[in-house]
Amino acid sequence: MNERNHTIVIEIFLLGFKNIHKFKILLFILLLVVYCVTICGNLLIIVLVSCSRTLHSPMYFFISQLSIFDIMLSTDIVPNTLASIIAEGLVMSFSGCITQFYIFGCSESLECFILAVMSYDRYLAICKPLHYNSIMNIKLCSYLILWPWLIGFMVALVLVLFVYSFIFCGPYIMDHYLCDLAPLLQLTCSDHSTLDILDFILTIPFIIFPFFFISFTYISICINILKISSTSGRRKAFSTCSSHLIVVSTYYGTLMNVYMVPSDLYSYNVNKIVSPLYTAGTPLLNPIVYSLRNQEIKAALSKLLSSLFTSRTFGQIMKTNG
Repeated sequence: MNERNHTIVIEIFLLGFKNIHKFKILLFILLLVVYCVTICGNLLIIVLVSCSRTLHSPMYFFISQLSIFDIMLSTDIVPNTLASIIAEGLVMSFSGCITQFYIFGCSESLECFILAVMSYDRYLAICKPLHYNSIMNIKLCSYLILWPWLIGFMVALVLVLFVYSFIFCGPYIMDHYLCDLAPLLQLTCSDHSTLDILDFILTIPFIIFPFFFISFTYISICINILKISSTSGRRKAFSTCSSHLIVVSTYYGTLMNVYMVPSDLYSYNVNKIVSPLYTAGTPLLNPIVYSLRNQEIKAALSKLLSSLFTSRTFGQIMKTNG
């Protein structure tokens, strides 16, 4: 009966970023601007891909899916982080904390898979251009998106069920700004060695395998690019991959630094410094990189703005004449 009482966790206090009294307004404004730009930029990419016929291709379809994951990740983490900065801490319900961890876990796995899918798309486009349209058809694109969604949500659910089965002894104070697995396990007095092993094993299909797959595809891409005789052709081929490569390097660099190092060797202060790079930085980087370095997206945006301006001007003229 006493053990049952230990499992009843109502609220968790997240310490957030400590000792930032002089900089909390600056940090709040910076993070708010990052969040607003992230949401607007990713929504813009989704709208452009949906509305522009020139962007109706597998590559841009995958980019729009990446934007959806980025919006989901940012919205799950940043609003609560903003609240914790202002209040210098945040009280979150246990169910809310678990929900944040679930969505966070799903978003991470989905992003890893979609980056691998995008590298495969670029591999086919550059290394097997004659077979690209026959291989990367609508059916395959649907499978490449559907399966990551299903696997990501199912695996995150397994981790959540493990956490729910633990006994939490208190005090329910988490030295972090988000409900991640490692800080959650610091609050339990149950033996979580099985979950630690499972979590490490899951990094193989969700982090290590996609990373090595991406590395293999880019080695093949580089070899094929070097075989192109013309300088302009090599430049064009590389430009189609450089944006994706920048995003992959940033995302996996921080992700592997956090999750591939055993928790007993890892400082939570370092974790709190590195984590914002992929919870807020990467979702911001994606729309910037893909919009500023992609001529087709720039052209689609220009065309959309031109059509909106033309229709608005025409409406004003009709209203004036009427």
